Amino acid sequence: MKLILIPLLIGVLAGVMGALCGVGGGIIMVPAFTFFLGMEQKTALATSLAVIIPTALVATCRFTGEKLVDWQVFWPTAIGAILAAFFASDWVKDLSNLTLTRIFGGLLVVVGVMTLMKK
Repeated sequence: MKLILIPLLIGVLAGVMGALCGVGGGIIMVPAFTFFLGMEQKTALATSLAVIIPTALVATCRFTGEKLVDWQVFWPTAIGAILAAFFASDWVKDLSNLTLTRIFGGLLVVVGVMTLMKK
């Protein structure tokens, strides 16, 4: 039961935050997977990315219906992200879980400070 209930609750929180703030995968799921499910950082980030696929498809369909997606920004951003993800995913194999955790934590701090400082 625990193995189903905890991931379900993590998914609900990530889905709500994803829809409201555009975040959920990395900011919610990765830490929750490591803290509450005991996953290693590499497994947590890979699992989070897998969960993002159906989540993003559902949200994108809903947002497209409301004409909220800027497709001129989408295409070049998607191409850049796909190319970068293809190559960067190889780095994960070579980096330790501790290094990945530190990179992730540093990113959260930087993004958090930038968000709080925005006018």
